[in-house]
Amino acid sequence: MNTELRPRLMFGSGQPIRDHVTAINIAAKRALASPPRDAPVAYDFRRPTKLSREHVRALQMCCELFGKRLTTLLTGSLRQVCHIDLVSIEQQSYEEYVTTLESPTILAPFSIDPLQGTAILQFALSTAMTSIDHLLGGPGGEQPGRTLTDTETGLLNDLMEQMLSVLRYGFESMAPMKTKLAPIEYNPQFVQAAAATDAVVVASFDLTVGASSCLLTLCLPLSPVVAQLQAERAQRSHRDQEDPNRDASARKVRDGLGGVEIDVVVQFDAIALDTSRLLTLAEGDVIKLTHRVNAPLTVEAGGTTFAHAIAGKSGERLAALIIEPLQTQPATQERL
Repeated sequence: MNTELRPRLMFGSGQPIRDHVTAINIAAKRALASPPRDAPVAYDFRRPTKLSREHVRALQMCCELFGKRLTTLLTGSLRQVCHIDLVSIEQQSYEEYVTTLESPTILAPFSIDPLQGTAILQFALSTAMTSIDHLLGGPGGEQPGRTLTDTETGLLNDLMEQMLSVLRYGFESMAPMKTKLAPIEYNPQFVQAAAATDAVVVASFDLTVGASSCLLTLCLPLSPVVAQLQAERAQRSHRDQEDPNRDASARKVRDGLGGVEIDVVVQFDAIALDTSRLLTLAEGDVIKLTHRVNAPLTVEAGGTTFAHAIAGKSGERLAALIIEPLQTQPATQERL
């Protein structure tokens, strides 16, 4: 019987070359079917620095605290129920931000040392006029469409300084800032806070003052803000490594204080009476208060004001509706 012998080409491992060729072909097909791992990513030269989710979250916490404290400030200063609610936080170019603003409007540029650059606080001119009207004891309502007089500008500057104080408090956890208010402008094109292509962070708020409402915007330079957020994150990570039990200790302290009962007082604004008037008080005497009818009451505990409220009724009992509680200072939380 004749048996045909065919030569078989063998690889170094003892396997036929045909098997290795088949394996190589399969691997090549898989490589072509799957996308490359290091695919090129488009680079936006107009926005070289971008906000990460972590940065947006940190800014959101600062802006929400700023809005809550500003609600309390305006409600107490203007004697009107005010609300400031955060709407969005966006990254834009400075040119994009300016072109979205109406003219005339209130533009308050201010420095944010030690951060580099200029920030802007902006809101509608009509809302500024309404706020000044309430400051002077007026009812608000429709306002004239004009720029502010020198007297009105002085009143608004005082209010803006208080608003910047609240801003410093809100952003204290990110960076202790020293702000300096520049002259108020009405035309967005006249405020040269940054180059047209520079990236900025724009936080938008819904602002309500009595019956007037508008959009309030806070414009911050992006690069120094991101650099500060990254530095703060590195410091926080270093502190956490030094004290791994820090969060647990703070939680135990908060849990222990949570069950402590304290006396809470809801009161009107205090008035001054001389001693002779107090000694002659009798049944039926009327003491005139300086507290306005539409002004919120003060809620205190241990001599410290922590909220404002409006008087009301719940069933057969008097009640107080909290307008906006004050937040615990970041420095206190940090020490805990």
